[in-house]
Amino acid sequence: MKKIFILALIFAFTSSALAQRVDYDKKLKELGIELFVPGKPIANYVKAVRTGNLLYLAGHGPTKADGTNTLGKLGKDMTVDQGYMAARQTAISLLSTLKAELGDLNKVKRIVKLTGWVNCEPDFGDQPKVMNGCSDLLVSVFGPKGMHARAALGANSLPLGMAIEVEIIVELEE
Repeated sequence: MKKIFILALIFAFTSSALAQRVDYDKKLKELGIELFVPGKPIANYVKAVRTGNLLYLAGHGPTKADGTNTLGKLGKDMTVDQGYMAARQTAISLLSTLKAELGDLNKVKRIVKLTGWVNCEPDFGDQPKVMNGCSDLLVSVFGPKGMHARAALGANSLPLGMAIEVEIIVELEE
């Protein structure tokens, strides 16, 4: 009987712990992040497509709430630190679209894959350091659910002269 009581307590504690939801609005506020209403796509595509329990977000740039983007080329007129901050801003843009699409970031089961392009000079080789700006923010927000597979690539140019472009694949709760 004592074992059954202990197992019941463990089950009750585990169930309540699993049932707790993260208040992502509060988490974002603690991190000093304000999401914004995403703008419309700049060409003939949609910002998000869901198939099954996967949500594919189209390429996003380092767009700010006012609709402007961080422009520049790494290795020419931007430093690695500036690129890192542009990638961080891109993560905020992605999160803004994700929240607009889902209504609630608790529907995110995990960030599966991130593909990032860095607008850079041919001899620039620090794309992974730059893309950490995006990856670090996603992990700060989602914790272990934010860990993802990733590709960090160099590009000789990006749309509108943006410094960064990132697309992500997100697994959703059923």
